[in-house]
Amino acid sequence: MMEAEQSVIAGGEIGLIIHDEEVKKEKLSEEDEDAAADTEEEDEDALPHSEILDIFEEGLARLVQDPLLCDLPIQVTLEEVNSQIALEYGQAMTVKVLKADGEIMPIVVVQNATVLDLKKAIRRFMELKQQREGGVKYISWRYVWRTYHLVFQGEKLEDDTMRLKDYGIRNRDEVTFMKRLRKK
Repeated sequence: MMEAEQSVIAGGEIGLIIHDEEVKKEKLSEEDEDAAADTEEEDEDALPHSEILDIFEEGLARLVQDPLLCDLPIQVTLEEVNSQIALEYGQAMTVKVLKADGEIMPIVVVQNATVLDLKKAIRRFMELKQQREGGVKYISWRYVWRTYHLVFQGEKLEDDTMRLKDYGIRNRDEVTFMKRLRKK
């Protein structure tokens, strides 16, 4: 009798163990379904790219209203923000480049910039301006620098490796964008 009871108990325990494993599997599958449902809910709660971009641009617009950054356009680039901060800390200077049509381009360059750095900054300024306003799609800068040169107080800035300070150019000085005369 003891043996029969033991086998029944043993059989019952095995039945309980099997039943427990089935319950655990059911719970795990329910948890997986819940996790999948949570993931779907998170996906539904996630904002589309366009809305995130709008939120970012609104925040950036508020940031640009800061007195330090108020000179920057709404569609500002990181490069422009960094230039403005460097300007505020005295690590950069603004060179006003006067075009033949009377337009003044405020170009920000580092304090120890070379003529080549100024030319690259002018190029970047014009590319950003065209990107924002539309207009000409391509400018041949090789042509521009062959037909125009920069002049400061009557002196041509011909040596690209020479520093602007060596020409006497300081913060807020005006450099003229002048057409080269043809040599006959």
